[in-house]
Amino acid sequence: MAEKKKFQAIKGTRDLLPPDTELWNRVEATAREVFSTFGFGEIRPPIFEPTELFARAVGIETDVVSKEMYFVLGRVVGGQGSLEELIDAVNEAWRKGEIEHSSENEQRVSKVNELYESARKASAPATSITGSNEWIADLLTRIFRIIDEMAERASLRPEATASVCRAYIEHGMHAWPQPVKLYYMGPMFRRERPQKGRYRQFYQIGAEVLETVQPGQGGAAPEGSSLATRHSPLATLLRDAAVDAEVIEMVMTFFARLGLEGVQLEINSIGHAAENCRRGYVQKLKAALEQVKDKLGPDSQRRIETNPLRVLDSKLESEQAIIAGLPKISEHLCDECAKQYVEVKRQLDLRSVKYAENWRLVRGLDYYMRTTFEITAKGLGSQNAVCGGGRYDGLVELLGGLPTKGIGFAIGEDRLILSLQDQEQGRKVASGEWRAASEEKKGAAKIPCDVYVAWMGTATQRAAIGSAQRLRAMGVRVELPAGEQKFGKALGHADKLGAKYALILGEDEVASGQWTVKTLADGSQAKMSEAEFLEKLKREIKKQ
Repeated sequence: MAEKKKFQAIKGTRDLLPPDTELWNRVEATAREVFSTFGFGEIRPPIFEPTELFARAVGIETDVVSKEMYFVLGRVVGGQGSLEELIDAVNEAWRKGEIEHSSENEQRVSKVNELYESARKASAPATSITGSNEWIADLLTRIFRIIDEMAERASLRPEATASVCRAYIEHGMHAWPQPVKLYYMGPMFRRERPQKGRYRQFYQIGAEVLETVQPGQGGAAPEGSSLATRHSPLATLLRDAAVDAEVIEMVMTFFARLGLEGVQLEINSIGHAAENCRRGYVQKLKAALEQVKDKLGPDSQRRIETNPLRVLDSKLESEQAIIAGLPKISEHLCDECAKQYVEVKRQLDLRSVKYAENWRLVRGLDYYMRTTFEITAKGLGSQNAVCGGGRYDGLVELLGGLPTKGIGFAIGEDRLILSLQDQEQGRKVASGEWRAASEEKKGAAKIPCDVYVAWMGTATQRAAIGSAQRLRAMGVRVELPAGEQKFGKALGHADKLGAKYALILGEDEVASGQWTVKTLADGSQAKMSEAEFLEKLKREIKKQ
Protein backbone atom coordinates (compact mmCIF):
# COMPACT_ATOMS: atom_id res chain seq x y z
CA MET A 1 0.00 0.00 0.00
CA ALA A 2 1.43 3.35 -1.05
CA GLU A 3 2.43 5.67 1.79
CA LYS A 4 0.09 8.62 2.20
CA LYS A 5 1.68 11.91 1.25
CA LYS A 6 1.86 14.53 3.96
CA PHE A 7 1.07 17.89 2.41
CA GLN A 8 2.78 21.01 3.75
CA ALA A 9 2.79 24.68 2.84
CA ILE A 10 5.08 25.46 -0.09
CA LYS A 11 8.51 26.83 0.84
CA GLY A 12 8.34 30.57 1.42
CA THR A 13 4.64 30.51 2.36
CA ARG A 14 2.92 29.90 5.68
CA ASP A 15 -0.46 29.73 7.35
CA LEU A 16 -1.58 32.68 9.46
CA LEU A 17 -3.36 31.29 12.50
CA PRO A 18 -5.26 32.62 15.50
CA PRO A 19 -4.48 34.38 17.74
CA ASP A 20 -1.93 36.02 15.37
CA THR A 21 -4.68 36.84 12.89
CA GLU A 22 -6.26 39.06 15.58
CA LEU A 23 -3.23 41.35 15.26
CA TRP A 24 -3.35 41.21 11.45
CA ASN A 25 -7.01 42.21 11.51
CA ARG A 26 -6.30 45.06 13.93
CA VAL A 27 -3.48 46.37 11.75
CA GLU A 28 -5.66 46.28 8.62
CA ALA A 29 -8.65 47.83 10.39
CA THR A 30 -6.42 50.63 11.68
CA ALA A 31 -5.12 51.24 8.15
CA ARG A 32 -8.69 51.55 6.86
CA GLU A 33 -9.62 53.94 9.67
CA VAL A 34 -6.57 56.20 9.27
CA PHE A 35 -6.49 56.23 5.46
CA SER A 36 -10.20 57.05 5.22
CA THR A 37 -9.66 60.16 7.39
CA PHE A 38 -7.22 61.38 4.73
CA GLY A 39 -9.81 60.87 1.95
CA PHE A 40 -8.56 57.54 0.56
CA GLY A 41 -10.81 54.80 -0.81
CA GLU A 42 -9.99 51.10 -1.11
CA ILE A 43 -9.14 49.40 -4.43
CA ARG A 44 -8.88 45.62 -4.83
CA PRO A 45 -6.98 44.82 -8.04
CA PRO A 46 -6.56 41.25 -9.38
CA ILE A 47 -3.84 39.00 -8.00
CA PHE A 48 -2.52 38.29 -11.52
CA GLU A 49 -1.97 40.73 -14.38
CA PRO A 50 -0.40 40.65 -17.85
CA THR A 51 3.33 40.03 -17.46
CA GLU A 52 4.11 42.98 -19.71
CA LEU A 53 2.47 45.35 -17.20
CA PHE A 54 5.10 44.53 -14.57
CA ALA A 55 7.90 44.40 -17.16
CA ARG A 56 7.13 48.01 -18.09
CA ALA A 57 6.41 49.33 -14.60
CA VAL A 58 9.00 47.52 -12.49
CA GLY A 59 11.65 47.24 -15.20
CA ILE A 60 12.49 44.21 -17.33
CA GLU A 61 16.13 44.27 -16.17
CA THR A 62 15.26 44.25 -12.46
CA ASP A 63 15.63 41.12 -10.33
CA VAL A 64 11.90 41.29 -9.55
CA VAL A 65 10.92 40.77 -13.20
CA SER A 66 13.87 38.74 -14.49
CA LYS A 67 14.27 36.35 -11.53
CA GLU A 68 11.52 36.61 -8.92
CA MET A 69 8.11 36.77 -10.64
CA TYR A 70 5.75 33.80 -10.75
CA PHE A 71 4.43 33.32 -14.28
CA VAL A 72 1.00 31.95 -15.21
CA LEU A 73 0.51 30.49 -18.68
CA GLY A 74 -3.12 30.26 -19.75
CA ARG A 75 -3.58 27.78 -22.61
CA VAL A 76 -6.16 29.08 -25.07
CA VAL A 77 -7.75 25.64 -25.66
CA GLY A 78 -7.98 22.36 -23.77
CA GLY A 79 -5.88 19.28 -24.31
CA GLN A 80 -8.32 16.38 -24.67
CA GLY A 81 -10.17 14.93 -27.64
CA SER A 82 -9.29 14.31 -31.27
CA LEU A 83 -6.88 16.32 -33.40
CA GLU A 84 -9.85 17.60 -35.43
CA GLU A 85 -11.58 18.82 -32.25
CA LEU A 86 -8.41 20.61 -31.17
CA ILE A 87 -8.12 22.50 -34.45
CA ASP A 88 -11.82 23.38 -34.35
CA ALA A 89 -11.29 24.76 -30.81
CA VAL A 90 -8.35 26.92 -31.97
CA ASN A 91 -10.35 28.34 -34.88
CA GLU A 92 -13.36 28.98 -32.63
CA ALA A 93 -11.16 30.77 -30.07
CA TRP A 94 -9.75 32.95 -32.87
CA ARG A 95 -13.22 33.71 -34.22
CA LYS A 96 -14.54 34.71 -30.75
CA GLY A 97 -11.54 36.88 -29.96
CA GLU A 98 -10.33 34.59 -27.17
CA ILE A 99 -7.00 34.64 -28.96
CA GLU A 100 -5.70 38.18 -29.29
CA HIS A 101 -6.10 39.44 -32.86
CA SER A 102 -2.65 40.40 -34.06
CA SER A 103 -0.68 39.77 -37.25
CA GLU A 104 1.61 37.36 -35.39
CA ASN A 105 -1.30 35.32 -34.03
CA GLU A 106 -3.02 35.32 -37.43
CA GLN A 107 0.10 33.67 -38.89
CA ARG A 108 0.16 31.17 -36.00
CA VAL A 109 -3.49 30.15 -36.52
CA SER A 110 -2.75 29.68 -40.21
CA LYS A 111 0.26 27.52 -39.35
CA VAL A 112 -1.81 25.36 -36.99
CA ASN A 113 -4.36 24.77 -39.77
CA GLU A 114 -1.55 24.04 -42.21
CA LEU A 115 -0.14 21.36 -39.90
CA TYR A 116 -3.62 19.89 -39.46
CA GLU A 117 -4.04 19.67 -43.23
CA SER A 118 -0.79 17.68 -43.34
CA ALA A 119 -2.24 15.27 -40.78
CA ARG A 120 -5.59 15.05 -42.57
CA LYS A 121 -3.92 14.18 -45.84
CA ALA A 122 -2.11 11.44 -43.97
CA SER A 123 -5.60 10.12 -42.93
CA ALA A 124 -5.18 10.88 -39.21
CA PRO A 125 -7.96 13.39 -38.43
CA ALA A 126 -9.54 11.27 -35.71
CA THR A 127 -6.34 10.30 -33.95
CA SER A 128 -6.56 10.97 -30.19
CA ILE A 129 -4.51 13.90 -28.93
CA THR A 130 -3.23 11.64 -26.17
CA GLY A 131 -2.32 8.85 -28.61
CA SER A 132 1.13 7.26 -28.79
CA ASN A 133 1.69 7.40 -32.55
CA GLU A 134 5.19 8.87 -32.92
CA TRP A 135 4.39 10.95 -36.01
CA ILE A 136 1.25 12.37 -34.40
CA ALA A 137 3.11 13.02 -31.15
CA ASP A 138 5.68 15.11 -33.03
CA LEU A 139 2.92 16.96 -34.88
CA LEU A 140 1.08 17.68 -31.63
CA THR A 141 4.26 18.99 -30.03
CA ARG A 142 4.63 21.50 -32.87
CA ILE A 143 0.94 22.46 -32.71
CA PHE A 144 0.92 22.95 -28.93
CA ARG A 145 4.13 24.97 -29.12
CA ILE A 146 2.40 27.36 -31.51
CA ILE A 147 -0.76 27.42 -29.36
CA ASP A 148 1.30 28.27 -26.28
CA GLU A 149 2.84 31.19 -28.18
CA MET A 150 -0.69 32.58 -28.57
CA ALA A 151 -1.57 32.09 -24.91
CA GLU A 152 -1.97 35.05 -22.58
CA ARG A 153 1.12 35.56 -20.42
CA ALA A 154 0.20 36.55 -16.88
CA SER A 155 2.12 36.88 -13.63
CA LEU A 156 1.21 36.85 -9.98
CA ARG A 157 1.64 40.43 -8.84
CA PRO A 158 5.02 41.20 -7.23
CA GLU A 159 3.72 44.66 -6.18
CA ALA A 160 0.51 46.65 -6.62
CA THR A 161 1.45 50.13 -7.88
CA ALA A 162 1.41 48.96 -11.51
CA SER A 163 -2.03 47.39 -11.00
CA VAL A 164 -3.43 50.58 -9.46
CA CYS A 165 -2.09 52.65 -12.36
CA ARG A 166 -3.53 50.18 -14.88
CA ALA A 167 -6.93 50.43 -13.14
CA TYR A 168 -6.69 54.24 -13.15
CA ILE A 169 -6.32 54.15 -16.93
CA GLU A 170 -8.83 51.36 -17.61
CA HIS A 171 -11.65 52.92 -15.58
CA GLY A 172 -11.16 56.46 -16.81
CA MET A 173 -10.28 57.81 -13.38
CA HIS A 174 -8.73 60.87 -15.03
CA ALA A 175 -12.35 62.09 -15.28
CA TRP A 176 -12.90 61.68 -11.52
CA PRO A 177 -12.38 64.62 -9.16
CA GLN A 178 -8.60 65.00 -8.88
CA PRO A 179 -6.46 63.84 -7.20
CA VAL A 180 -7.65 60.24 -6.90
CA LYS A 181 -6.56 58.68 -3.59
CA LEU A 182 -6.55 54.89 -3.37
CA TYR A 183 -5.26 52.33 -0.88
CA TYR A 184 -4.93 48.55 -1.10
CA MET A 185 -3.91 45.57 1.01
CA GLY A 186 -3.31 41.95 0.12
CA PRO A 187 -0.83 39.26 -0.92
CA MET A 188 2.07 39.75 -3.35
CA PHE A 189 4.39 37.10 -4.77
CA ARG A 190 8.14 37.00 -5.38
CA ARG A 191 10.42 33.99 -5.64
CA GLU A 192 13.19 35.22 -3.37
CA ARG A 193 15.17 33.49 -0.62
CA PRO A 194 12.92 33.15 2.45
CA GLN A 195 14.32 34.78 5.61
CA LYS A 196 13.06 36.56 8.71
CA GLY A 197 10.09 38.69 7.72
CA ARG A 198 10.48 37.86 4.00
CA TYR A 199 8.32 35.29 2.27
CA ARG A 200 7.47 34.25 -1.28
CA GLN A 201 3.84 35.06 -0.58
CA PHE A 202 3.96 38.26 1.43
CA TYR A 203 1.48 40.99 2.28
CA GLN A 204 1.51 44.70 1.60
CA ILE A 205 -0.57 47.67 2.65
CA GLY A 206 -0.11 50.60 0.31
CA ALA A 207 -1.60 53.80 -1.04
CA GLU A 208 -1.31 55.87 -4.20
CA VAL A 209 -2.28 59.46 -5.06
CA LEU A 210 -2.80 59.96 -8.81
CA GLU A 211 -3.63 63.22 -10.56
CA THR A 212 -3.97 63.72 -14.30
CA VAL A 213 -2.09 66.84 -15.38
CA GLN A 214 -4.22 69.61 -16.83
CA PRO A 215 -2.91 71.72 -19.76
CA GLY A 216 -0.46 74.30 -18.45
CA GLN A 217 0.12 72.50 -15.15
CA GLY A 218 2.87 70.02 -15.94
CA GLY A 219 6.12 69.48 -14.12
CA ALA A 220 9.56 67.98 -14.70
CA ALA A 221 9.13 64.39 -15.82
CA PRO A 222 10.91 61.45 -17.44
CA GLU A 223 12.40 61.91 -20.89
CA GLY A 224 9.85 61.24 -23.63
CA SER A 225 6.89 62.10 -21.41
CA SER A 226 4.68 64.98 -22.52
CA LEU A 227 4.90 66.19 -18.92
CA ALA A 228 8.51 67.15 -19.63
CA THR A 229 7.52 69.71 -22.25
CA ARG A 230 5.08 71.64 -20.10
CA HIS A 231 5.95 74.71 -18.04
CA SER A 232 6.02 74.05 -14.29
CA PRO A 233 5.13 77.11 -12.22
CA LEU A 234 6.58 77.31 -8.74
CA ALA A 235 3.05 77.07 -7.30
CA THR A 236 2.63 73.62 -8.88
CA LEU A 237 5.92 72.42 -7.38
CA LEU A 238 4.91 73.65 -3.95
CA ARG A 239 1.53 71.95 -4.26
CA ASP A 240 3.22 68.67 -5.20
CA ALA A 241 5.44 69.01 -2.14
CA ALA A 242 2.38 69.42 0.08
CA VAL A 243 0.84 66.25 -1.41
CA ASP A 244 4.08 64.36 -0.75
CA ALA A 245 4.22 65.57 2.85
CA GLU A 246 0.59 64.64 3.52
CA VAL A 247 1.15 61.10 2.20
CA ILE A 248 4.15 60.74 4.53
CA GLU A 249 2.14 62.23 7.39
CA MET A 250 -0.60 59.66 6.80
CA VAL A 251 1.67 56.64 7.00
CA MET A 252 3.42 58.06 10.10
CA THR A 253 -0.02 58.61 11.69
CA PHE A 254 -0.87 54.99 10.93
CA PHE A 255 2.28 53.72 12.67
CA ALA A 256 1.63 56.01 15.65
CA ARG A 257 -1.96 54.74 15.93
CA LEU A 258 -0.63 51.18 16.04
CA GLY A 259 1.84 52.10 18.77
CA LEU A 260 4.82 50.98 16.66
CA GLU A 261 8.04 51.85 18.48
CA GLY A 262 11.40 53.03 17.18
CA VAL A 263 9.94 54.45 13.96
CA GLN A 264 12.42 56.50 11.91
CA LEU A 265 11.65 58.35 8.69
CA GLU A 266 14.36 59.05 6.12
CA ILE A 267 13.80 61.23 3.05
CA ASN A 268 15.68 62.27 -0.08
CA SER A 269 15.14 63.86 -3.48
CA ILE A 270 16.39 62.07 -6.58
CA GLY A 271 15.56 64.95 -8.93
CA HIS A 272 14.21 64.13 -12.37
CA ALA A 273 15.55 62.57 -15.56
CA ALA A 274 17.32 65.52 -17.22
CA GLU A 275 20.92 66.38 -18.08
CA ASN A 276 20.96 69.25 -15.58
CA CYS A 277 19.56 67.02 -12.84
CA ARG A 278 19.56 63.25 -12.18
CA ARG A 279 20.92 62.13 -15.56
CA GLY A 280 23.87 64.45 -15.22
CA TYR A 281 24.41 63.19 -11.66
CA VAL A 282 24.35 59.55 -12.78
CA GLN A 283 27.10 60.28 -15.30
CA LYS A 284 29.27 61.80 -12.57
CA LEU A 285 28.44 58.89 -10.25
CA LYS A 286 29.37 56.34 -12.90
CA ALA A 287 32.69 58.07 -13.55
CA ALA A 288 33.46 58.05 -9.82
CA LEU A 289 32.52 54.37 -9.55
CA GLU A 290 34.75 53.41 -12.47
CA GLN A 291 37.72 54.78 -10.50
CA VAL A 292 37.02 52.45 -7.56
CA LYS A 293 35.54 49.53 -9.51
CA ASP A 294 38.28 47.07 -8.49
CA LYS A 295 37.40 47.65 -4.80
CA LEU A 296 33.73 46.77 -5.26
CA GLY A 297 31.97 43.40 -5.17
CA PRO A 298 30.61 41.64 -8.29
CA ASP A 299 27.04 42.92 -7.83
CA SER A 300 28.13 46.55 -7.57
CA GLN A 301 30.51 46.14 -10.51
CA ARG A 302 27.63 44.87 -12.62
CA ARG A 303 25.39 47.74 -11.50
CA ILE A 304 27.94 50.33 -12.64
CA GLU A 305 26.93 49.38 -16.19
CA THR A 306 23.25 48.52 -15.70
CA ASN A 307 22.09 51.01 -13.04
CA PRO A 308 24.75 52.98 -11.13
CA LEU A 309 22.20 54.38 -8.64
CA ARG A 310 21.63 50.88 -7.26
CA VAL A 311 25.24 50.75 -6.04
CA LEU A 312 24.16 53.20 -3.34
CA ASP A 313 21.81 50.46 -2.01
CA SER A 314 24.72 48.15 -1.22
CA LYS A 315 24.72 46.72 2.31
CA LEU A 316 28.18 45.15 2.05
CA GLU A 317 30.33 46.38 4.94
CA SER A 318 33.44 46.49 2.73
CA GLU A 319 31.77 49.00 0.37
CA GLN A 320 30.37 51.49 2.88
CA ALA A 321 33.46 53.69 3.18
CA ILE A 322 33.80 53.81 -0.61
CA ILE A 323 30.15 54.78 -1.10
CA ALA A 324 30.43 57.49 1.57
CA GLY A 325 32.96 59.30 -0.64
CA LEU A 326 30.85 59.25 -3.82
CA PRO A 327 29.12 62.35 -5.25
CA LYS A 328 25.79 63.19 -3.55
CA ILE A 329 22.66 63.75 -5.63
CA SER A 330 21.54 66.62 -3.37
CA GLU A 331 24.47 68.62 -4.75
CA HIS A 332 23.38 68.06 -8.37
CA LEU A 333 19.63 68.83 -8.33
CA CYS A 334 18.24 71.34 -10.82
CA ASP A 335 16.73 74.54 -9.38
CA GLU A 336 13.13 73.28 -9.62
CA CYS A 337 13.84 69.97 -7.88
CA ALA A 338 15.93 71.68 -5.21
CA LYS A 339 13.06 74.11 -4.46
CA GLN A 340 10.56 71.27 -4.33
CA TYR A 341 12.76 69.34 -1.87
CA VAL A 342 13.08 72.37 0.40
CA GLU A 343 9.30 72.71 0.35
CA VAL A 344 8.77 69.03 1.20
CA LYS A 345 10.89 69.50 4.32
CA ARG A 346 9.02 72.69 5.22
CA GLN A 347 5.67 70.89 4.81
CA LEU A 348 6.85 68.03 7.04
CA ASP A 349 7.89 70.57 9.67
CA LEU A 350 4.44 72.17 9.49
CA ARG A 351 2.94 68.75 10.23
CA SER A 352 5.41 68.07 13.08
CA VAL A 353 6.72 65.00 11.24
CA LYS A 354 10.30 64.24 12.29
CA TYR A 355 12.69 63.05 9.60
CA ALA A 356 16.35 62.52 8.73
CA GLU A 357 17.89 63.08 5.31
CA ASN A 358 19.58 60.14 3.57
CA TRP A 359 21.24 60.94 0.25
CA ARG A 360 21.56 57.21 -0.52
CA LEU A 361 17.80 56.68 -0.79
CA VAL A 362 17.31 56.17 -4.54
CA ARG A 363 15.03 54.58 -7.12
CA GLY A 364 16.44 53.01 -10.26
CA LEU A 365 13.77 53.71 -12.91
CA ASP A 366 13.44 56.95 -14.87
CA TYR A 367 9.81 57.65 -14.05
CA TYR A 368 10.64 57.87 -10.33
CA MET A 369 11.43 61.43 -9.40
CA ARG A 370 12.00 63.89 -6.59
CA THR A 371 10.63 62.73 -3.22
CA THR A 372 11.69 59.31 -1.93
CA PHE A 373 11.29 58.05 1.61
CA GLU A 374 11.80 54.99 3.77
CA ILE A 375 10.56 54.12 7.26
CA THR A 376 12.32 51.71 9.61
CA ALA A 377 11.27 50.12 12.91
CA LYS A 378 12.75 48.11 15.78
CA GLY A 379 12.99 44.34 16.01
CA LEU A 380 13.88 43.52 12.41
CA GLY A 381 17.67 43.36 12.49
CA SER A 382 19.70 44.94 9.70
CA GLN A 383 16.81 44.60 7.19
CA ASN A 384 14.63 46.94 9.26
CA ALA A 385 12.61 48.80 6.63
CA VAL A 386 8.83 48.48 7.02
CA CYS A 387 7.77 51.03 4.39
CA GLY A 388 9.15 52.60 1.23
CA GLY A 389 7.65 55.19 -1.06
CA GLY A 390 8.15 58.05 -3.44
CA ARG A 391 6.95 60.11 -6.38
CA TYR A 392 6.60 58.50 -9.81
CA ASP A 393 5.27 61.11 -12.27
CA GLY A 394 5.26 59.48 -15.70
CA LEU A 395 4.37 55.86 -14.81
CA VAL A 396 0.71 56.15 -15.83
CA GLU A 397 1.75 57.66 -19.17
CA LEU A 398 4.34 54.89 -19.64
CA LEU A 399 1.49 52.38 -19.27
CA GLY A 400 -0.60 54.10 -21.92
CA GLY A 401 -2.49 56.70 -19.92
CA LEU A 402 -2.61 60.48 -19.94
CA PRO A 403 0.20 62.54 -18.34
CA THR A 404 -0.37 61.87 -14.65
CA LYS A 405 1.43 62.67 -11.42
CA GLY A 406 1.74 59.99 -8.79
CA ILE A 407 3.12 59.31 -5.34
CA GLY A 408 2.64 56.33 -3.08
CA PHE A 409 4.09 53.88 -0.62
CA ALA A 410 4.02 50.19 0.27
CA ILE A 411 4.21 48.79 3.79
CA GLY A 412 5.59 45.29 4.31
CA GLU A 413 2.79 43.96 6.51
CA ASP A 414 4.68 40.77 7.48
CA ARG A 415 7.59 42.84 8.77
CA LEU A 416 5.28 45.33 10.48
CA ILE A 417 3.52 42.48 12.32
CA LEU A 418 6.89 40.99 13.27
CA SER A 419 8.01 44.30 14.76
CA LEU A 420 4.74 44.73 16.70
CA GLN A 421 4.99 41.18 18.05
CA ASP A 422 8.63 41.70 19.03
CA GLN A 423 7.92 44.89 20.96
CA GLU A 424 4.95 43.26 22.75
CA GLN A 425 7.14 40.33 23.77
CA GLY A 426 9.83 42.76 24.95
CA ARG A 427 7.24 44.66 26.99
CA LYS A 428 6.21 41.45 28.77
CA VAL A 429 9.84 40.64 29.60
CA ALA A 430 10.45 44.17 30.89
CA SER A 431 7.35 44.05 33.11
CA GLY A 432 8.34 40.76 34.73
CA GLU A 433 5.84 38.71 32.74
CA TRP A 434 8.68 36.90 31.01
CA ARG A 435 7.66 33.49 32.33
CA ALA A 436 4.10 33.87 31.04
CA ALA A 437 5.45 35.22 27.75
CA SER A 438 7.75 32.23 27.42
CA GLU A 439 4.99 29.75 28.22
CA GLU A 440 2.70 31.55 25.74
CA LYS A 441 5.18 30.80 22.98
CA LYS A 442 5.44 27.13 23.96
CA GLY A 443 1.76 26.43 24.66
CA ALA A 444 -1.19 25.94 22.38
CA ALA A 445 -2.55 29.02 20.63
CA LYS A 446 -5.60 30.66 22.18
CA ILE A 447 -8.37 32.30 20.19
CA PRO A 448 -9.38 35.34 22.26
CA CYS A 449 -12.52 34.88 24.36
CA ASP A 450 -14.21 37.42 26.63
CA VAL A 451 -17.01 35.39 28.22
CA TYR A 452 -17.44 31.65 28.62
CA VAL A 453 -21.09 30.69 29.22
CA ALA A 454 -21.17 27.60 31.44
CA TRP A 455 -24.72 26.24 31.55
CA MET A 456 -25.83 23.31 33.68
CA GLY A 457 -29.14 21.50 33.29
CA THR A 458 -31.17 21.05 30.12
CA ALA A 459 -33.68 23.69 31.21
CA THR A 460 -30.99 26.40 31.27
CA GLN A 461 -29.81 26.00 27.65
CA ARG A 462 -32.44 28.37 26.25
CA ALA A 463 -31.37 31.08 28.75
CA ALA A 464 -27.69 30.43 27.92
CA ILE A 465 -28.33 30.83 24.19
CA GLY A 466 -30.28 34.07 24.78
CA SER A 467 -27.49 35.45 26.99
CA ALA A 468 -24.84 34.59 24.36
CA GLN A 469 -26.89 36.28 21.63
CA ARG A 470 -27.24 39.51 23.60
CA LEU A 471 -23.54 39.55 24.50
CA ARG A 472 -22.48 38.95 20.90
CA ALA A 473 -24.77 41.76 19.74
CA MET A 474 -22.60 44.07 21.89
CA GLY A 475 -19.45 42.82 20.14
CA VAL A 476 -18.39 40.60 23.06
CA ARG A 477 -16.49 37.42 22.11
CA VAL A 478 -18.47 34.54 23.60
CA GLU A 479 -17.84 30.81 23.80
CA LEU A 480 -21.02 28.78 24.28
CA PRO A 481 -20.37 25.02 24.69
CA ALA A 482 -22.68 22.78 22.66
CA GLY A 483 -23.40 20.51 25.61
CA GLU A 484 -23.76 21.02 29.33
CA GLN A 485 -20.65 20.52 31.45
CA LYS A 486 -19.84 19.89 35.05
CA PHE A 487 -18.73 22.95 36.99
CA GLY A 488 -15.02 22.04 37.24
CA LYS A 489 -14.70 20.98 33.61
CA ALA A 490 -16.43 24.16 32.43
CA LEU A 491 -14.05 26.42 34.38
CA GLY A 492 -11.04 24.43 33.17
CA HIS A 493 -12.14 24.85 29.55
CA ALA A 494 -12.77 28.58 30.08
CA ASP A 495 -9.28 28.97 31.53
CA LYS A 496 -7.68 27.13 28.59
CA LEU A 497 -9.43 29.49 26.19
CA GLY A 498 -8.13 32.51 28.11
CA ALA A 499 -11.64 33.80 28.88
CA LYS A 500 -11.90 36.89 31.10
CA TYR A 501 -15.18 35.82 32.68
CA ALA A 502 -17.09 32.61 33.21
CA LEU A 503 -20.84 33.19 33.24
CA ILE A 504 -22.33 30.35 35.29
CA LEU A 505 -25.98 29.58 34.58
CA GLY A 506 -27.72 26.89 36.61
CA GLU A 507 -31.36 26.44 37.42
CA ASP A 508 -31.04 28.71 40.49
CA GLU A 509 -29.52 31.56 38.42
CA VAL A 510 -32.23 31.30 35.76
CA ALA A 511 -35.01 31.25 38.40
CA SER A 512 -33.63 34.24 40.37
CA GLY A 513 -32.41 36.30 37.43
CA GLN A 514 -29.06 36.68 39.25
CA TRP A 515 -26.09 35.42 37.25
CA THR A 516 -22.95 34.03 38.81
CA VAL A 517 -19.97 35.82 37.22
CA LYS A 518 -16.49 34.49 37.91
CA THR A 519 -13.42 36.62 37.06
CA LEU A 520 -10.86 34.05 35.99
CA ALA A 521 -7.77 36.24 36.49
CA ASP A 522 -8.19 36.45 40.28
CA GLY A 523 -10.86 33.82 40.96
CA SER A 524 -13.33 36.31 42.44
CA GLN A 525 -17.02 35.60 42.05
CA ALA A 526 -20.12 37.81 42.23
CA LYS A 527 -23.86 37.69 41.69
CA MET A 528 -25.42 40.26 39.35
CA SER A 529 -28.35 40.66 36.99
CA GLU A 530 -27.96 40.36 33.24
CA ALA A 531 -28.41 44.14 32.89
CA GLU A 532 -25.68 44.80 35.47
CA PHE A 533 -23.23 42.44 33.74
CA LEU A 534 -23.94 43.97 30.33
CA GLU A 535 -23.33 47.45 31.75
CA LYS A 536 -20.05 46.27 33.31
CA LEU A 537 -18.89 44.96 29.92
CA LYS A 538 -19.96 48.19 28.16
CA ARG A 539 -17.73 50.20 30.51
CA GLU A 540 -14.80 47.87 29.81
CA ILE A 541 -15.31 48.09 26.05
CA LYS A 542 -15.28 51.91 26.22
CA LYS A 543 -11.93 51.84 28.02
CA GLN A 544 -10.32 49.72 25.28
